[in-house]
Amino acid sequence: MSFNIVHPEKLAAEFLNKDKQHEPQHDEHLWTSRVKRDKEAASIPEWEEFRELASRIKQHTLTHLDQYLEQFEINAVKHGAVVHWARTAEEHNQIVLDILRQHSVKDVIKSKSMLQEECGMIPFLEKHGISVTESDLGERIQQLDKEQPSHIVVPAVHKTKEDIARLFARHIGTDPNNTDAHYLNDSMRKHARPLFLKAQAAMTGANFAIAETGSFVVCTNEGNADIGASLPPLHIASIGIEKLIPTTEDLAIFIRMLSRSALGSKITQYTSHFSGPRKNSELHIILTDNGRSKRLGMPEFWESLKCIRCGACMNTCPVFRRSSGLSYGAVYGGPIGIILDPTIDEKKYSELPYHSSLCGSCTEVCPVKIDISGQIRQWRRVMADHKRLSLIRRLAFKAGAAVLSRPKLFRAAEAGAYGSIKLLPHFLIYNNLFNAWGKHREMPPFAKETFHDWYQKNHENDEHIQD
Repeated sequence: MSFNIVHPEKLAAEFLNKDKQHEPQHDEHLWTSRVKRDKEAASIPEWEEFRELASRIKQHTLTHLDQYLEQFEINAVKHGAVVHWARTAEEHNQIVLDILRQHSVKDVIKSKSMLQEECGMIPFLEKHGISVTESDLGERIQQLDKEQPSHIVVPAVHKTKEDIARLFARHIGTDPNNTDAHYLNDSMRKHARPLFLKAQAAMTGANFAIAETGSFVVCTNEGNADIGASLPPLHIASIGIEKLIPTTEDLAIFIRMLSRSALGSKITQYTSHFSGPRKNSELHIILTDNGRSKRLGMPEFWESLKCIRCGACMNTCPVFRRSSGLSYGAVYGGPIGIILDPTIDEKKYSELPYHSSLCGSCTEVCPVKIDISGQIRQWRRVMADHKRLSLIRRLAFKAGAAVLSRPKLFRAAEAGAYGSIKLLPHFLIYNNLFNAWGKHREMPPFAKETFHDWYQKNHENDEHIQD
């Protein structure tokens, strides 16, 4: 179901207009992760071979997905897990609710899971009287502030220490003027631990699910998934069907690449393997489609299912770094969100493909070699073909095509633009609907003459020069 169309430029303006501190800090944090990623990648001579191998493993798995899903289910059941299948977000949420009701659960501890966010699980459970507490610090910050996660790996990276100090003061009674990171972290730990101990069920996602063993792997830097899964007698894991890989040998490749690509660290602090329930407990696994099969059948876009959710494309993207993940109005932001979100709702996210500079950096850093920038270009074509463009953009593209396809008209327009810039007042050039770029910056200075004019002057005897 389509809701209002997301306009990323408006959401980005909200972030940029907060104060002068947010944008440069956000940019710096993410670019630091990108620089660390490059350093780690350069330290491994086989890095590009790893990328190619990881890409091929994912491609093989996705093109044999039915076989590996069945193999995973058989082996997971052998270990004592209960496996459920959900075709949609609604089915996923209902399965979760049914399990919780069977165990009279009222309080749940949840670790970070993009799939559960995608399904809108927390609001659904809260409507049915079940309290859900995020155990990841960044996710908990976003939960308290009633915002979606801003980044796949560091959900609250767009917030400053001052933001968090004020937020914690409102919700857990801390000193609003104390912005010390250790103080804030320790305060949240003391506040959250009783909630963790009180929870009757734990929910996690999964980074990888291994068909060969029927086990799944969760990677965290805080150990939050482990404390959740270790305390209550009930563990529910939501796993998107694209998270499958064939063997534990394959897993070694992805573990080496995940954290290096995400934060520039050699490995996540906790890489936890779950193979069946603990003694006197239950493990339920919900294998969820929610549009993934549809995406798998899209010739231009199915490779987006290779994504391992490292966030490297976000860290390198100049648009994401300066506008924040909230500007995408979706669970998945950044370059990967641009190619995932329209497969969920083409109309709602029809503007996202234009929220990109098409510099290609996202493609260069992707650990599984998804041609992200190529798919963004393809989505622009789809939006044009499906008449999803705004009126202003349609008119601009139509005018641009008419001018650029006619050399004489182009020369005339070029000459007219040169004259206009010299003669027209500043406000007429900048305060108009067709120069959104100029709202926040000055146009670069124009050369005294065009390259074409200079070339004609200096190579007037060249026979191949034509108007």
